Amino acid sequence: MMSTSSDKEVSLDLVNGKGIIKLNRPKALNALNLNMINQMYPILKDWNSNNKVSMVLIEGEGSKSFCAGGDVRAITGVNPEIRGTKRQVEFFANEYRLNHLIGTLSVPYVALIDGITMGGGVGLSVHGKYRVATENTVFAMPETGIGLFPDVGGTFFMPRLRGELGMYLALVGHRLKGSDCYHAGIATHLCPADQVSNLKEDLVNSSSGEIADVLEAYHQKFNLKPFSLEADLSLINEACQASSVEEILSNFKTNSQESKLASRAVDTMAKLSPTSMKITHRQMSEGKKLESLKECLEMEFKMVVRCCIYPDFYEGVRALLVDKDNLPKWNPATLSEVSSQLVDKYFEELPEDLQLQL
Repeated sequence: MMSTSSDKEVSLDLVNGKGIIKLNRPKALNALNLNMINQMYPILKDWNSNNKVSMVLIEGEGSKSFCAGGDVRAITGVNPEIRGTKRQVEFFANEYRLNHLIGTLSVPYVALIDGITMGGGVGLSVHGKYRVATENTVFAMPETGIGLFPDVGGTFFMPRLRGELGMYLALVGHRLKGSDCYHAGIATHLCPADQVSNLKEDLVNSSSGEIADVLEAYHQKFNLKPFSLEADLSLINEACQASSVEEILSNFKTNSQESKLASRAVDTMAKLSPTSMKITHRQMSEGKKLESLKECLEMEFKMVVRCCIYPDFYEGVRALLVDKDNLPKWNPATLSEVSSQLVDKYFEELPEDLQLQL
């Protein structure tokens, strides 16, 4: 083993010609911060551009979490006078560059998504060729609950899930566990949690041509359960193909007496940022038309810069993660108050000095 980079929060090693990345903030559920991103990007780029590795494998320290998301408390805890400036959006710019690099690697990328995989953790995994879930995996993109939107390339992969499943997951932040991640298309393979260390060892000792066979062998050991959303897919498709969030909510309300999923969706949407839901609906609709991860990330960067300017992101993080009173005061407070003009602002071109360079 040769250690390429060592840091308390993330380690990057070369083992048998394989690049091994380990997120190492278990007490913070391996939440992603700027330091970790800045450690990973240049090493991963070097591995990729100089043919130093035949495979990259990423994992999280501990059994609870692969990566529970970006460290948004650090992002939002800034002086209001510098909100939306280059300094504050540096995290997102660097994170999106890392997401794009992962999605365009020339070598196989294997993400062992054992445990919580949300937000920024999804961006570190879902764009790679292989994503291996376990019975401990909990996947979600719950950003509408903190005044944000499903970023890190959510625009690219979520609209490409079957039917309107991506729109549903993006709007309400529904959690998928274990087998469901495979059925939904989030995970490419499954592995029993107690076999993950053996899988990692076999991958490290395999040739690049053997990776798929190794993953399939462990997948066959997993006790695959039926898709928990299977019976609800027709309702999800029917409800979420509507042209507005108001129509989607109305569709769920119409079915709330007969469907637990519809009833939960109605209750959940009442708590989410109205602005976030509206920009997310447009984001997912646009994502179907965009052809590349690059285009999607460029659009998301326009959106996230505006989220760093407008109040809901800060209020959502305060209510859910800082004060934890779960009583966000959204502004605007209702869907009807979120004008199309306000939604348009999130998608406007940025000043030249704020544009994303991938």
